Amino acid sequence: MLEILIKYLERACKLTEDDLALMKKTFLPRTMQKGEFLLREGEIPKYAAFVCKGFLRSYIIDNKGKEHIVQFAPENWWISAKPAAVEDAPSPVFIDAIEDSEILLIDRIGHITMLEKVTAYTTSFHAGIQKRVVAKEKRIVNALAATAEERYHDFLKTYPTIAQRVPQHMLASYLGITPETVSRIRRKVMLKK
Repeated sequence: MLEILIKYLERACKLTEDDLALMKKTFLPRTMQKGEFLLREGEIPKYAAFVCKGFLRSYIIDNKGKEHIVQFAPENWWISAKPAAVEDAPSPVFIDAIEDSEILLIDRIGHITMLEKVTAYTTSFHAGIQKRVVAKEKRIVNALAATAEERYHDFLKTYPTIAQRVPQHMLASYLGITPETVSRIRRKVMLKK
């Protein structure tokens, strides 16, 4: 599994032998079965996860019992309950596996050490934060101003492979619309073809 993370990080810059040795000591490999939880609401997050194989998601459940997906994380994506981890507070989100998955876990101390000592990790982390901020702002603007159909088409354009891998009800949850609305939009698209 570590080879996948190495390839991911070396897109930023080459790793040294010392970097590789530190990574081997820092990252904890874990296999997850579909439906298995990495984190439950109310738990203090211990780890961030890099997805080597498979698919994870984070979500909240509102006071009416409705699920709202916050993030999807397929291969080569990171997932965590970042605000709760930074504040050492109970997580508001659940994180579970949508598919059987292989992940690499890193705790807060390991993350800080990697940021201080591994240039490729630091560069990749900062680039990831910028991408995440842009994606979150775009998602907020879409949620406030775009129609359900516009949100759906934007998601397909931005994340075509994710749209093919998740069930319709999860896609609807992420977009903040009903599964029936997704069906209606899909039918409309098929009629136009």
